Amino acid sequence: VQLQASGGGLVQAGESLTLSCAASGRMFTLNTMGWHRQAPGKQRELVADISNSGRANYADFVKGRFTISRDSSRDNPKVYLQMHSLKPEDTAVYYCYFYQIPERREYWGRGTLVTVSS
Repeated sequence: VQLQASGGGLVQAGESLTLSCAASGRMFTLNTMGWHRQAPGKQRELVADISNSGRANYADFVKGRFTISRDSSRDNPKVYLQMHSLKPEDTAVYYCYFYQIPERREYWGRGTLVTVSS
């Protein structure tokens, strides 16, 4: 599975940004797509993920501010992360990932940088 993420950039605190990620390759129907992030000097952490059935899961620090969604394409699924009310502490490299449930295997995109200035 290959992942192509886009949408990162520089914004001011309080503004919004949307990340997108497209998956391609050999995929099983049962999967989860989502986003992790890694800030400088910190460990990578889960931001949000969403199953192929549409069940979403959010980290506490983004609840109410971020929304994850995905389209229903089987061959080229896409996942989106709408980020609102961004804070400087949201500054990080955001990584898209794809988890194949039958294989129990993760795939990662290259990451896209989000910088939030105060």
